[in-house]
Amino acid sequence: MREQVRSTRRRPAADPATNRTTHPTVGSWEPAYRYGVIAADTVCTVLVVVLAGLLLSANSFGPLPLLALEAVTVAVVLGSLYLNRVWNASVLGQGAEEFRRLGRGLFASVVALGLGALAAGLPQARLWVFVVGPAIALVAFPTRYLLRRPLHRARGEGRCLLPVLAAGNVDTVKDLISRTRRAPHLGWRVDAVCTVDGRVDLGAELDGIAVVGRFAEVAEQVRRGGYRIVAVTPDAYWTPRRLQQLAWDLEGTGTEMVVAPALMDFAGPRLHVTGVLGMPLLRVSEPSFTGFRRVVKATVDRVGSLVLLVLFAPVLLACAVAVMVDTRGPVLYKQRRVGKDGAHFTIIKFRTMVTNADALRDQLQQVNEGAGVLFKMRRDPRVTTVGRFLRRYSLDELPQLFNVLAGSMSLVGPRPPLPEESAKYGPAMRRRLLVKPGLTGLWQVSGRSDLSWDESVRLDLRYVEDWSLALDALILWKTFRAVFGGHGAY
Repeated sequence: MREQVRSTRRRPAADPATNRTTHPTVGSWEPAYRYGVIAADTVCTVLVVVLAGLLLSANSFGPLPLLALEAVTVAVVLGSLYLNRVWNASVLGQGAEEFRRLGRGLFASVVALGLGALAAGLPQARLWVFVVGPAIALVAFPTRYLLRRPLHRARGEGRCLLPVLAAGNVDTVKDLISRTRRAPHLGWRVDAVCTVDGRVDLGAELDGIAVVGRFAEVAEQVRRGGYRIVAVTPDAYWTPRRLQQLAWDLEGTGTEMVVAPALMDFAGPRLHVTGVLGMPLLRVSEPSFTGFRRVVKATVDRVGSLVLLVLFAPVLLACAVAVMVDTRGPVLYKQRRVGKDGAHFTIIKFRTMVTNADALRDQLQQVNEGAGVLFKMRRDPRVTTVGRFLRRYSLDELPQLFNVLAGSMSLVGPRPPLPEESAKYGPAMRRRLLVKPGLTGLWQVSGRSDLSWDESVRLDLRYVEDWSLALDALILWKTFRAVFGGHGAY
């Protein structure tokens, strides 16, 4: 039965001298995508440098010819991207880490060029450095995102996925299978499972995935099936010695081993693997709620909200007129919310309900569809005709840009709770209040009101624990797609 399940897979080639697999089964899309990203970054860099040379050709760069300056700039930028492992296959096409590395690489290149110009006695080149660097970023970041779109679309259709062999406790493996099915854009597809005894209580399958063997047979199964990733999930069987032996057994297969830590649910920039006294240790740094990055975030909030208010001024005016014409009552709806460190503030939105909506809420509690402590209804009778349209595209939330400008909110952060909601928070949920609430956040770009309460909590806590400037930028970018699609908004 198991051999029949695996027989349809293309098997990796083996070295006849050692009987060891030399390459896993990897679709041609993976190297093609990586080379495509490298080519795109190179084209973006060269294009920006050439255009900058044409625009700044009237400026003198001292004894260094313009062509030489352009060549050095391209070499330094591409070299910096390579040294920062921007093109590592493990980060391409998923998560914020790809953009974080790209930003770090471009920033390092600007520093290197600036210091080089200073050391070479070319103060005139400072304008060049501080124009070219940001310009490359403005082109490279959207290009990377556009390259992701067809990849994610293909993964949603079951293509361009990395075959995974999962080995762990039945419950943890089920959780992994469920997560990969909910998020196919991440590129993992669990094709086979190994358990402690090679079977499960209900037969030779686990959530529709074939159980192909025992933990001791993982390396053998990799050689048979050519899996791209071995995902080890928590189980008492996996002692440090057995994990080390498995890593040795997988050497030469080209298969990546990924171990899910059993003690914590942290991810992102807070995790660091270091060696102390010959022991591999997983360091978890304290979440950063102050410092330079927070200053940058606060600056982006104030400047970004001001720019957006100017850009959306006609839309704000049109929405205000529509609310006035639709029903009698105030244009803006004001409500007390809980912000950073539990401080209360007044949030402002366009009114989307009848004027006595709060008084009618108690009468509708029995038909509440909201998750957890939230009150939500897909067909809320209190919502006006114009209000339904505003809510679908989140236009009712545009006045919150004034809250961001005033400093009580951020562009990106957890959802601002009502006082009665926050009063029901447990210790874990109260960590949402360590940062400013946001106009948008992970919960909004991941399903909005369609999410379960537990999933909303997990996303908000993940943001608080693992936030970064790159993650903020990615959320803002995805927000436009979520808003214009109107998914999960009611």
